[in-house]
Amino acid sequence: MRNKKGFSVMELLISVAVISVISALVVPTFLQSKIAANEALAIRAVGNVVASQISYSMTMGSGSYTTDLKVLQKAGLNEDLVGSGISGGYVFSISGSHSEFKVQARPLVFGSTGTRSFYSDQTGIIRYTETDGMATSSSLALNQNEKTD
Repeated sequence: MRNKKGFSVMELLISVAVISVISALVVPTFLQSKIAANEALAIRAVGNVVASQISYSMTMGSGSYTTDLKVLQKAGLNEDLVGSGISGGYVFSISGSHSEFKVQARPLVFGSTGTRSFYSDQTGIIRYTETDGMATSSSLALNQNEKTD
């Protein structure tokens, strides 16, 4: 009788099939978890920018808001989280005037880094859209089922 060493072709094919099935089950769950984590980070960051804008207005802005994330960062009011404008798979921006502002967070790659865009303003209400576009002041508020006007 011969002494066999190694694996047979059938054993290798079965191993490949098992690994493929496991991958097919695990990868989508991992991607969904990553998207959920990115969205949670974006929501937190939008809330942080709103709080930073209010602090800036009351302490350094003489009642005015800024339209530059880096100004908030340099003032020590905004975490490094969004100072560069990109964090956790999202692109952050602020716009507005001295008396109002808008902060928006949009997925860097819609569907891969996030499936919702977020918006807030001086009211502090965080809103979102599940389309590949910017959320606005008329988008759904978080934890709400209908649009508000």
